[in-house]
Amino acid sequence: MAKLDSFSVKYSVFHGYISAVICAFGIMANIANIIVLTRKNMISPTNLILLWLAVADLFTMLSYFPFSLCFYVFRDDQLRMFHTRSAGVIYFLMFHASFSIVCHTVAIWLTIALAIFRYIYICRPTKGAIYCNKRRAKLTILAVYILTMILCVPNYATNRIEYKIRTTNSSEIINSTVRYNYINETIYNPTVVTGEAADIIKQTNSLIQAVLFKLLPCAMLTTLTILLIHAMHKAYRKRMRLKSQGRKAESDKHGEHNRTTGMLLAVVVLFTLTELPQGILTLMNIFIQCFQWYVYDKLGDLIDTMALMNNSINFVLYCSMSKQFRDTFTEIFCKCFMKHQSGFFKMKPVKSELNGHVHRDSNCNNSHV
Repeated sequence: MAKLDSFSVKYSVFHGYISAVICAFGIMANIANIIVLTRKNMISPTNLILLWLAVADLFTMLSYFPFSLCFYVFRDDQLRMFHTRSAGVIYFLMFHASFSIVCHTVAIWLTIALAIFRYIYICRPTKGAIYCNKRRAKLTILAVYILTMILCVPNYATNRIEYKIRTTNSSEIINSTVRYNYINETIYNPTVVTGEAADIIKQTNSLIQAVLFKLLPCAMLTTLTILLIHAMHKAYRKRMRLKSQGRKAESDKHGEHNRTTGMLLAVVVLFTLTELPQGILTLMNIFIQCFQWYVYDKLGDLIDTMALMNNSINFVLYCSMSKQFRDTFTEIFCKCFMKHQSGFFKMKPVKSELNGHVHRDSNCNNSHV
């Protein structure tokens, strides 16, 4: 326990800086994901889920970035953790505590929906386009967002703000007389509601968090990962069989589907690796008394870092494993960059000293992207 306490204290010093860097990258990466996935050539049921997954990840980063700055990087060392003198900051903390859970849970269930859609498409290739069409993808996304916000209502109700007036004094010497100055300041901190009704709300919230937000998603992600790996193996054998029969076009088509499935499988596996340890720790909170106080809370910052890395890395997966995503990204951003560069380096009109007419450099005027 002493080692865990020591690790928690030492890591908290760096957690704010690490989180801020991850969030900064994640914000840019998810904006790029959204821009690319909204192009006409990228619209598909799978990409619609990926798009709204990127939106949930972006909101998570936008919320966590100021949180890491306020309560880690620029925290007041004279105050306890998550205590502040600013009413605005404590209200932001209350918002972040609920909003980040909603966004992260949405991302988890959209990842599950993504895996289910892909598994159906692999196992029922002829009817996959019917079962997993754009309309059903939109309904699934809408259901995930709305149900998550509803299920988080007990979490909203458990959090409240506590404040106390603290008196500080300072002394100064004026004309050999010691004068004491007393200043009253308000210190705000987050806490949970108390009372009989509050205990029911807290128990309900703990049950929802443990089962619907952690344990069930972890079980489903693990199962879907195994099923997708098995389906990919079968698809690979089918591709090799087609290739041996000289049916290259069909083999190449299956190869592209396998690469897409591999990319989505990587997304699912990353979520599983991130959420499964937290799911196990949440389960232990239920059955082991004081486990949260002595273990879970001490690992909270590290768990947050793992979740943030997962929320920010999808862009790298898409670029490395999807040629369509890579080509669309290049077309959008590289063309914009080249146009900006050609405009920047384009020479200004120069008057000819011979006849007074305006001439332009032909190379700059006819630059190509």
